[in-house]
Amino acid sequence: MAKAKTNYTCSECGGTSSKWTGQCAACQQWNTMVETVIEAPGANRFSQSAHQALAQTAPVLSLKDIEALDVPRFGTGIEEFDRVLGGGLVAGGVVLIGGDPGIGKSTLLLQALANMAQLKSVLYVSGEESGAQIALRAKRLAVDAHELKLQAEIQLEKILNTLHELKPQVAVIDSIQTLYSDALSSAPGSVAQVRECAAQLTRMAKQSGVTIILVGHVTKEGALAGPRVLEHIVDTVLYFEGDNHSSFRLVRAIKNRFGAVNELGVFAMTDKGLKGVSNPSALFLSQHDNQVPGSCVMVTQEGTRPLLVEIQALVDASHLPNARRLSVGLEQNRLAMLLAVLHRHAGIAAFDQDVFINAVGGVKITEPAADLAVLLAINSSMRNKALPRGFVVFGEVGLAGEIRPAPRGQERLREAAKLGFSIAMIPKANVPKQPVEGMTIIAVERIDDAFSRLRELQ
Repeated sequence: MAKAKTNYTCSECGGTSSKWTGQCAACQQWNTMVETVIEAPGANRFSQSAHQALAQTAPVLSLKDIEALDVPRFGTGIEEFDRVLGGGLVAGGVVLIGGDPGIGKSTLLLQALANMAQLKSVLYVSGEESGAQIALRAKRLAVDAHELKLQAEIQLEKILNTLHELKPQVAVIDSIQTLYSDALSSAPGSVAQVRECAAQLTRMAKQSGVTIILVGHVTKEGALAGPRVLEHIVDTVLYFEGDNHSSFRLVRAIKNRFGAVNELGVFAMTDKGLKGVSNPSALFLSQHDNQVPGSCVMVTQEGTRPLLVEIQALVDASHLPNARRLSVGLEQNRLAMLLAVLHRHAGIAAFDQDVFINAVGGVKITEPAADLAVLLAINSSMRNKALPRGFVVFGEVGLAGEIRPAPRGQERLREAAKLGFSIAMIPKANVPKQPVEGMTIIAVERIDDAFSRLRELQ
C-alpha cells in the first residue's frame, strides 16, 4: 500500500509547504506548521455543487440603484447577549463564540436556545457531550427545554442532512473543532477539517437562511484555535473573558458585520446559569468607606456602553537596580510612556520607584482615554493624598503633555452623573455645550494644568 503523501499547513493563516519549516513563509509566525495528509486525486472529492458560489451570478449594478434595507433581527431572550450581537440574531448569519474551557459558553447558548425554542424551531448539535449530559445541565439550570431539539453528532455530512430535513431557524454547533468531514482524511480539529467544516456550514446558512452559532476552542495564548480564515468567513466573532474563579463573565464582540464592534455584555454566573448585570459599572468600582490614595475613577467606552472603572496605582521605593513597572488590565508599554511624560512635563520623577497599576474587576482597558486617570492615580499614591470624593476623569495624554479629547464625551459624563459623581476633569475639547446637571466640569489642556487644578481641589 502506497504511503499517503503529506504536506505542512500553517495553523494561523492556512499557508502550505512541502516540508516543515520553523517559520511560516506566508504570515511569518513561528512553530505553526502542522503536518496534514494530501488527498489523493479523485478520492472522495466534493461534488461541483459543494464549491459553487453562494448565489447565482448577478449583473453589475450601481450602488445608488441598490436599496439599503435594515437587517431584521430576533432576540435571544437574554438582554446582554442581544446587546453584544448588536440587537439580536440575523437570519442566515453565522456567529462564532470562543472562550476558555468551563467559562460558560455552552451554558449561555443552552439558556438562549431554551428561550428561543418557545417561538422558533431550534437545534442543538453537540460533539462534546451526550444527550444525557445536556439534559442534566438543562435540569440544573431549570430552563424549559421541552421544545429544544438535540443531536449528538460530529460528522459534518450527517449534520448537514439534519439541517436540510428539520430546517431549524437557529442551530448551535458545539464545537467546530470536533467536527470532521468524510471528504478529508485528517483528524477532527486539524486546519483542513476546521476550515472545510466552517465553510460548508456557512454556505448552508447563507443558502437556507438558518442562523448558525459555532462554538470555538481557544489556544493557551487565548486566540481562537484553528486557521485565521475561520474568523474571516463568519459574520460575528464573540469572545468570553473573565476568570474561572470569579463569578463575573464578559462577552465582547471582536467582529460584527451587523452591528458595532467592541460591544460588551456583562454576566454573573449563578447556580441557575448566566444572568445579565444591569449596572456593570458597580462591578468595576471598589467599595471604600473613605477615599484612599492611589485610586482614580475613569469613564471608559465599550462599544456604545460607557463604563466607570476604578484605576488603582501603588508607588513604592524600589530596592532593585531597575525599578519595576507592572500593569494589569492596561497596556504595560503605555505605562512606561506615561511615566516619561509625567517626568518631562509635570516634573514628577518615578525612576527610582516601583509602579503598579491595576484596573479593578479584571476589566481590560484598551482605549487611550485612561491615560489621565493613570497619571492622577500615580500622583495620588506618590503624595499619599486621596482624590476628592465624587471625582471622575477621562482623557488621552500625548507625548507633548497635551490632553487629547476622547470620543462620546457627553455620554461618558451622563453615565458618571447618573452614578452620583459630581466633579469631572476632562479634556477641554470634550466640554459639553449644555451643562450636565449636578456635575462640575473642570476642563484642562495640559498635564501640568491638570495637576495644578487638582491641588486647588485638595
